[in-house]
Amino acid sequence: MHTTLQPTGPSRPSASEANEAIRHLVETRVDDEWPSAAYEFLLEEWAMASRAEVSGAP
Repeated sequence: MHTTLQPTGPSRPSASEANEAIRHLVETRVDDEWPSAAYEFLLEEWAMASRAEVSGAP
């Protein structure tokens, strides 16, 4: 019998959730300072989620 292992780490956001976080980051930035590190992190999360959704991976 084959069993599927469940991930034990934190779950990743969906592409939609990551996109919303990016929008929120851009809309709420302070003093017109660009939060490049946070933006890059969220963009990577969005890209990974988008690939997973396209490929059908969990």
